[in-house]
Amino acid sequence: MTQPQHTELLQLAEEAARRAGELLRDGRPADLAVAATKSSPIDVVTEMDIAAEKLITDLISQHRPDDGFLGEEGAATEGTSGICWVIDPLDGTVNYLYGLPTWAVSIAAERDGEAIVGVVAAPMRGETYHAVRGGGAWAVGAWDGERRLTCRPAPPLDQALVSTGFNYVAEVKAHQADVAQRLIPLLRDIRRSGSAAVDLCDVAAGRLDGYYERGLNPWDLAAGDLIAREAGALTGGRPGERPARDLAVAASPGVFEPLQRLLEEFGAWHD
Repeated sequence: MTQPQHTELLQLAEEAARRAGELLRDGRPADLAVAATKSSPIDVVTEMDIAAEKLITDLISQHRPDDGFLGEEGAATEGTSGICWVIDPLDGTVNYLYGLPTWAVSIAAERDGEAIVGVVAAPMRGETYHAVRGGGAWAVGAWDGERRLTCRPAPPLDQALVSTGFNYVAEVKAHQADVAQRLIPLLRDIRRSGSAAVDLCDVAAGRLDGYYERGLNPWDLAAGDLIAREAGALTGGRPGERPARDLAVAASPGVFEPLQRLLEEFGAWHD
């Protein structure tokens, strides 16, 4: 694709993320309730997830009617243009339900299964992160203008701050807790934000040395993974593989390989 086409996709993703973020931030009802559940009774969807995805897909379709969609809340069309929008309208739904601030809107444009544009808006932080493949990762927030993102210089693993997440299926969560218990003594510490998109952007912004999680879907990863890589982080799954549902890892070079190796040794990807 040409640079003008990349710019068009980026501007559209930014506008859709901004509008959806404003809807979620300003339109959250005081009596917000669970509208549906997914993998388990505690893996929830709210009416606002659904409304935000509709806003995003409607806006993009107005400008690019031939594009496809893959969205967490059900958007699934192939399109004919070769571009597929991979959308998580509200990453961190449980945080949002409880009134916690760590949630985000995640939008990526993919061609041939590869993200070429990614935007993550975190309205309660007042920050938006974006990347175009080959163009670096950037953010806007409380500082003046755009800020280029660069992952942290790699510390020794025992001084690394690493984030993770936990599945909503009890048996999977129990195994993840066992892996984390084995990993914690080997790191500076572990964090758990509740939003994969925010964690990946925090790796990009140098706020974390690494992140890993099992059980993510394409919409959880697509934008944040591109942003992390464009900030200089390494990303992958099991050794030699791309990030996938089995395992996703993102970290500063120097932290990535030893972290990935330990996760493989501890069976972080096992059922």
